[in-house]
Amino acid sequence: MFGHSKQAYYKRRKQSDSTNNQERIIELVLSIRKKMPKIGTRKLYFLLKDDFEKEKLHIGRDRLFKILRSNYLLIPRRHSYFKTTNSRHWMRKYPNIIKEKELECSEKVWVADITYLKTKERKYYLHLITDAYSKKIVGHELSDNLQTSSTLKALKQAIKNRVYKHPLIHHSDRGLQYCSKEYTEMLKNNDILISMTENSDPYENAVAERVNGILKYEFGLIDTFEDFKNLSQQLDQSIYYYNNLRPHFSLNYNIPSQVHMKNNVKLKTYKKQNQNRKIPTLI
Repeated sequence: MFGHSKQAYYKRRKQSDSTNNQERIIELVLSIRKKMPKIGTRKLYFLLKDDFEKEKLHIGRDRLFKILRSNYLLIPRRHSYFKTTNSRHWMRKYPNIIKEKELECSEKVWVADITYLKTKERKYYLHLITDAYSKKIVGHELSDNLQTSSTLKALKQAIKNRVYKHPLIHHSDRGLQYCSKEYTEMLKNNDILISMTENSDPYENAVAERVNGILKYEFGLIDTFEDFKNLSQQLDQSIYYYNNLRPHFSLNYNIPSQVHMKNNVKLKTYKKQNQNRKIPTLI
């Protein structure tokens, strides 16, 4: 064939096909990353598996890792900590009543937490309430303060959107917002039991902490935004994608909004070292 052996011809053709396939795989990855910028490779593979099969792209998870690594598309882990909890106060602190609780359906346990986000002007505070079973964010409020009135707005939103009427527990750290008279009265008036962390063990509010991390590191909310409007728009979009598009390992790669309504998933758990209690896996 024009001075080249048949073997050389098919080798070049195979290399060309491989390059084209790799380019298409990267296109598909970037289509997901537009909505979820820092989503990890395992979840990418789960989301794209059907597309790979339809387009006859023969790729396993290990090869996807290699392609992303060679194209500098693996997501590095970042760690940041900023304390928003003030537990040194005189108000009543409640015991942890969810330690041994098995989560079997939505709206049995809500977990609450506060984290900070940044603009060029200042810090803002994101007050979150998440369903511990479905991992769905059911209430949130973005404010420029740590006042109880802001935390209450997230709670009111969660209560308004409540689907089920069975007994419910609200679990949080011992921050003064959650211990305040206004907040605890709102919970009691809606027949919601109160549970709080007892030690500095992060596992006591692991789901809430993990949701904070996902929003920041997978959806880019760790970045510094131009202004409040820009931050607020990105936050609303991120929470929508988180609830409706992002698969969760602990939900067997199901989506929070679907699990919240169907209650048909057995959560994955693991045993903490040197202890017998079961703890939900990372999500």
